[in-house]
Amino acid sequence: MLRVVKVENGFVRGLPAADPRITSFKGIPFAAPPVGENRWRAPQPAKDWDGVLDAFTFAPISMQSPIHHNENNIYGREWHVDPDTPMSEDCLYLNIWTPAHSPDEKLPVFVWYFGGGLQVGYTSEMEFDGERLARRGIVVVTVNYRLNVFGFLCHPEITAEAPEAPTNFGHLDQQFATQWVKRNIAAFGGNPENITIGGQSAGGGSVVSQLTSPQNEGLVQRAIIQSGMFGRVYPGGRMPGYGRTLAEAEADGMQFFAFLGVSSLAEARQLDAFYIRDKALEYKGFWGTVVDDVFCMGNGFDLFVEGKHLQVPVLVGHTSDEFYSTPNVKDLDELKQMAVERFGDDAATYLALCEADAHDFEDVLKKATLHSLEFAIRTAVQASSNWKTQEPLYYYVFDAEIPGWDQPGAFHSVDLWFFFETLAKCWRPFVGKHYDLARQMCDYWANFIRSGDPNGKDVTGQDLPHWYPCTPDAPYAMVFGDEPKFIRQEPSPLMQFFVQAYFKQKQYIF
Repeated sequence: MLRVVKVENGFVRGLPAADPRITSFKGIPFAAPPVGENRWRAPQPAKDWDGVLDAFTFAPISMQSPIHHNENNIYGREWHVDPDTPMSEDCLYLNIWTPAHSPDEKLPVFVWYFGGGLQVGYTSEMEFDGERLARRGIVVVTVNYRLNVFGFLCHPEITAEAPEAPTNFGHLDQQFATQWVKRNIAAFGGNPENITIGGQSAGGGSVVSQLTSPQNEGLVQRAIIQSGMFGRVYPGGRMPGYGRTLAEAEADGMQFFAFLGVSSLAEARQLDAFYIRDKALEYKGFWGTVVDDVFCMGNGFDLFVEGKHLQVPVLVGHTSDEFYSTPNVKDLDELKQMAVERFGDDAATYLALCEADAHDFEDVLKKATLHSLEFAIRTAVQASSNWKTQEPLYYYVFDAEIPGWDQPGAFHSVDLWFFFETLAKCWRPFVGKHYDLARQMCDYWANFIRSGDPNGKDVTGQDLPHWYPCTPDAPYAMVFGDEPKFIRQEPSPLMQFFVQAYFKQKQYIF
C-alpha cells in the first residue's frame, strides 16, 4: 500500500482506512495559507516542509457560520453533528483516498467540490468519505475552498492590485487544487490525464463554473453535476450575491468595508478573521460567483447551454423533491398579466397548460409549478445538438423512499449518502433496498469516472440496468427509486413549453 508519498512540497504519510487496502491522506496543503497579505488574493503555492507530514486528520474547515447540531433542523441533524469542528482561515487543504499499491497504476481520479451555497460546507462532513469509491479502483480527492466573504468579496483595491484575479477566490481555490492534483496525483497511483470533477448543490454549480471558465481548457476529462445546474423558471429567482458584475460586487465590497470600520484593503487584511465573519453575518451579505470577465465570463448556465464549456462527458441530475418554482402571483389576474409580459403571443398557450380557467387558484398554481433543475437540464439537452462535439450527457433523477420520523421525501442533498455509499454513517433506518441502491449508484459513478460511461457491472458481477445518454430525440433519464430504472418518458407539455420559450426569448437564469 502507498502509505508514504512524495509530493511537490515534501513527503506525506497516510493511514489505513477502515478497509486497510485503502490509504487515506487527510489535510494535505495544496496552497499557502490565505491569511494576512494572502487574504482576498488568488491562491499561492504552498511552501516546502521538512521530514514527513502526517496526513492523519482533516484540516480546519473554512470560515463560515458556527456549526450547530440541531435535531429540529434537517441539515443540522443530518450532517452538522460536531459543533466543535475546528475552523480557521488557514483552510486550503485536500484529502485523498487511494487503493493503489504503487505509483505507476494510473487509476482514474475523482475531484470533489462540496456544496453549501458557497457560504458553508466542508470536506470533513461524514457523507464525503471516499473509501467506498476508492474500493472500486478510484483515487478520490475532496477539496476545501474559501467561502462567503472570504471567498467572493470584491473591492476596487483588490481589482487594482490583481486585475488578473480580482475575485472568485473560492473557485480559484478549486481550480488551484485541481491543478495540484494534475501535477501530483501520479504519486498516489492516479492518472493525471483521467480526472473527473464533481460536486453537488453549490459544488455542482462550481463544476459548471469550472467547465465554463476559459482558464481550464484541458484540465479535466469529464464532469458530474448533482443538483447544481439551475435555470430560472419564473421571475424573481435570482439568488442574492450570485451573477453580479464586478462593478456591482465592488460597490457592495466598499459598503462592507465601511461596515467593518476600515478605509483600506490593508486595514481589512489586519482584522481578525472571526471578527470579519461575525460582521459579515451581521451585515447579512451573501457572496457568490461574480462575472469578473477573467475566470467567469458570464452566467454559467447560459454559457453551458450555448456550448461554451469544456466538451467532455457529463453526468447530471437532481433529486425529485428540491427546487420547485411557482409563479409569484397573488391571483389569476396577476398570473394572466405575468403570462402576457413573459410569453407575449404564447400567453394563451401557457395559461391553457396551467388550466388557468379553473376556479381553484391554488390548483392552478400547482399545475404551473415546475422543477427548476429539470428545466435547466432539459434546456441544455435540447441545445446539445448544436455543440461543437457530441459528448454524452447522462441524466438521472433520484427518487428513492427516504425513511425517518420526518419522512422528508427525496430532499436536497440526501443522495449524497447513496453515491458515496456512506449510508451506515447516517441516523436514518435504511434497510436492504437502500443499501442495494447505494451500491449500484456508487457502481455507476465509478464507471463514469473511469471511462465517461456509467454502464458496466455491479460489484455482484451482474450487468447494471442500461443507462442511455439523454438527447433531444431521446430525452430520458435513469430514475433511482427502489432500484435503478431507465424511464422512457417525455417531459411534461408545460416543461416542453418553457424549454422552447427559453430559446425564443433567451429568458436566462438570474
